Amino acid sequence: MPNEHIVRSYDEELRRLRDMVARMGGLAERQVAEATRALVRRDTDLATAVIGRDTQIDALEREVEAYCVRLLALRQPMAADLRVIIAAMKASNDLERIGDYASNAAKRAVVLASLPAIGSLAGFERMAQLVQENLKAAMDAFVNNDAEAARRVWEADEPVDAIYNGIFRELLTFMMEDPRNITAATHMLFIAKNLERIGDHTTNIAERIYYAVLGDNITEERPKADQSAYAVVRPAGG
Repeated sequence: MPNEHIVRSYDEELRRLRDMVARMGGLAERQVAEATRALVRRDTDLATAVIGRDTQIDALEREVEAYCVRLLALRQPMAADLRVIIAAMKASNDLERIGDYASNAAKRAVVLASLPAIGSLAGFERMAQLVQENLKAAMDAFVNNDAEAARRVWEADEPVDAIYNGIFRELLTFMMEDPRNITAATHMLFIAKNLERIGDHTTNIAERIYYAVLGDNITEERPKADQSAYAVVRPAGG
């Protein structure tokens, strides 16, 4: 049956699109993991490898976008299929930004490897672990067309913000206690912010998946615990 063949072919194309986005997500997840490992281990070779791989994510984004445009032009999808294609395009943009943040963190890890170490990196490791878990869960939700799984990812960003707030305050204290810490602490602050923004983009992806599956937006206000703009840090002994 010609129509059956067309439907089967179209389903295969949508499945391929999901796989492309998932592959992009897997690479982004690896970039986050290895940028953090490079920071903790002061491994400049690993950091350099992360920086070099950023072009792969950029290329995948262009591939996803071109594939989506082709599907829109040739298939003229409606309703749920159209939402999936648009979600894939937008998610690929979020993943490209995640790759950029991981690459930026790796660049700062190279600089930090040449500076005296300050403070604990446990918060960075925990933060990176959480955003990786959320990113993997978001990609699984996209592949499986699972709105409830996407919603759980959307709800899971608050702990990332809480860790970021703790790192922010600790590093500000280090800077105020000894001006010699300012350079290293500033780079560490930017890395922490990169991880926090990776969490935000992962939440964006979850919102897009939820809408693609159900055709409705998540109506509640996004859980958010980043209070760094309001932080008050007092000098030691003050």
